[in-house]
Amino acid sequence: MVFKILNVMMTADLDFYKNIKKNSLPLTDLLKDESLFSSVPKNWSVVVTDIENSTVAVSQGFHNDVNLCATGSIITVLNTLKSINKKVTIPYFFGGDGSTFIIPNTLLEPVLLALNNYSQHIKNTLKLNLRVGHVDVEKLYANNVTLRITKLRHNKYLTTPVVLGNGIKYAETIIKAQFIASETISNNKIELNLEGMECRWDEISPNQSDKKVICLLVNCEDEKKQAEIFGTIMNEINYIFGNLEKRNPISALKLKLNTSLQKIRKEMYVKKGKNSKGYLINNWLVTLFGKYYFKLFKAGKYYVFKVSQLSDTIMLDGSINTVISGTDKQVNRLQILLDDLESSDKIIYGLHITHASIMSCYIEDRKEKHIHFVDGTEGGYTSAAIAVKEKLKRKRLANP
Repeated sequence: MVFKILNVMMTADLDFYKNIKKNSLPLTDLLKDESLFSSVPKNWSVVVTDIENSTVAVSQGFHNDVNLCATGSIITVLNTLKSINKKVTIPYFFGGDGSTFIIPNTLLEPVLLALNNYSQHIKNTLKLNLRVGHVDVEKLYANNVTLRITKLRHNKYLTTPVVLGNGIKYAETIIKAQFIASETISNNKIELNLEGMECRWDEISPNQSDKKVICLLVNCEDEKKQAEIFGTIMNEINYIFGNLEKRNPISALKLKLNTSLQKIRKEMYVKKGKNSKGYLINNWLVTLFGKYYFKLFKAGKYYVFKVSQLSDTIMLDGSINTVISGTDKQVNRLQILLDDLESSDKIIYGLHITHASIMSCYIEDRKEKHIHFVDGTEGGYTSAAIAVKEKLKRKRLANP
């Protein structure tokens, strides 16, 4: 009897995120109704991966490597969970130079094992140091920060988590400051699993020549005002740039495959850790065929359309993280509001403007299950985060 009760409790624990309702209302309306958000259970943890000295790597021209490394950490976690229980779903966030997950503690150990193994693999292949850490949600609550979550259905294909509260930012601060090696140290018995990793799209220009790609990060420290302030900013973005579809930097018209052997060789090396002539030739031929398949066949054109719909261009993880396309005039209009909020100490924001987007992908199933992580070129989210860090530093110096 006791075992049955524990088993039911464990199932409920695993199903917390899965059971959250998908809300189809606009994000601005979602933020007005905080009753739609649920507190993350205490027996879950925030897991963070972060590339050490990513700013230096980006400045040296290795932004694609940084981006690919972050994507691979998400794929590692999702494939690990799928191997344990295909029904388990968790919220995760792509950050350009790292990723964040909220995971039940019952699944924490195998996830950390897989991530530490992946970290060693990345050090060997890309010469990047991917740091892995975690903090119990219970510890976050003990320090008087909140972590509330819901789901937003952007369209018929894409649903993403939405978080309010400083729980994730607090966890990231602790983890990045300490980064003590996990007790679950990687070993050779853990099999690397990056199945589904693909990154064969070329740089993606906006659908109009006068538009640029804007990467925006907005932090709001006051948990009580986050929903209101984020709602105000998203309202302004909708008004200036249009809805999610109109401001999407990824359009089916501009999606083109990069058929160079160099592109596929990089994917192969990160995915397999070794050279394979068979992998290289086979995937080059598939990509070459795909270039014409997407142009000439109805099914191919539909797949490209779905890619644009399944591109993750906005995340709310306690901060606003979004990639949009727009003109200089539109950006200037948005900055009027952002500067006003920042001068009133309500937010701190970082903005990076560039000429194109880059995209990396997790293809679990080409028909139904594929997700595409979007960032800007020339640093993207990483460059926007640098701007936020510099502002925070100046603020601390001005108010010691």
